[in-house]
Parts: sequence; structure tokens; C-alpha cells
Amino acid sequence: MTINVLFVCLGNICRSPTAHGVFQKIIDDRGLNNRISVDSAGTAGWHTGKSPDARSQRFAKKRGYDLSDLRARQAIATDFDEFDLILAMDKQNLKDLQALCPSHFAGRLDLFLAFGGSELSEVPDPYYEGDDGFEKVLDLVEDACQGLLDHLLSKKA
Repeated sequence: MTINVLFVCLGNICRSPTAHGVFQKIIDDRGLNNRISVDSAGTAGWHTGKSPDARSQRFAKKRGYDLSDLRARQAIATDFDEFDLILAMDKQNLKDLQALCPSHFAGRLDLFLAFGGSELSEVPDPYYEGDDGFEKVLDLVEDACQGLLDHLLSKKA
């Protein structure tokens, strides 16, 4: 059985594609592609079809993550039928997803950093920040992705 994970931020060009790329590499490196699948989306559709922000790509690449094949899309109601775990980058994203969530959703809808060791509950949006903002996002994402993988493996994903 495959566990399907969806990472969600606002525009799907910075935070959620970073989480998507980091988690995909971890899964690839561990040979878990047949057990875990990953996607990302945004609560808004402004950037649909666009590549991740060039800064997100650049900083991810420095750490060995390739985001170049990812394309932004908007989260839709049918995502709740396809994904077991839908993880929001911040509280507003979570609120927007809760409003979209059908009553029959049997998976888990939560904040992504619930799986990390940070004192933060939200991944800050680096879009209007400098380079440090993108580095901080990667630090938070790497930590939470490892925690998420540990959680899924402990559940016999």
C-alpha cells in the first residue's frame, strides 16, 4: 500500500515545492518510491503551471535537491480522495484546506512542522525575504521531512 503525501503552501512556488523536492530525494535515496508518493500544491492558483521560484531552486540545488521538474498547481477537493496526508505550511493554508476538505476525508490534515523538532509551528514564506529566508525554509523542511519519514516508517508505510 502506498502512502500519498501532499505538501501545500499559498502559491506552490517556494515552500511546498521545496518540501516536495526534499522529501522526494529522501524517498529516492532510501528506495521507498513503491511505498510513499509525494506531490505539492498551493491554496491559490496564481502560479499554476509555473516552475518553483528561481531562488527556491537555487538554494535547494546547493543542498542537492532538484526542483526543476516541479510545476505549481492549485489544491482541489479531489486531493482529499487521493492523498492520505495533506500537510500545510502555515495556519492560513491549513484553514483554507479545512474549508475545502470534504466530510468523508479519512486521512490526516495537519501543519507540516508538526513532524519537525523546531519550536516553530509554521514554515515562514521566504518570497519577500532575502537569502536567509530560503536557507531557513530548507533547514525547517529538512528537519520536518526526516521526522515525517520516521513517523511513516514507524507506522509501517
